[in-house]
Amino acid sequence: MVQVEVSVDSNEAFDRALARFKKMCGKAGIVTEIKKRSFYEKPSEKRRRIEMKRQRKVKPRRMEYRPQSQSYYNNGR
Repeated sequence: MVQVEVSVDSNEAFDRALARFKKMCGKAGIVTEIKKRSFYEKPSEKRRRIEMKRQRKVKPRRMEYRPQSQSYYNNGR
């Protein structure tokens, strides 16, 4: 597990230090990990979630813009 440390200056506001801590936790993936571990996920559900994530990444590549030829719009003229 990743340990996040935030050094606070004597004249720094608490809110600012807390915001930096939250940002570091978000980048480290701690919040995501806690949410993921908060309930049991069956192995079949985990495989399905990973497969759906993979398909979302692949989908934009399939939809490429291919301009139609002029004959399509002008009926071959």
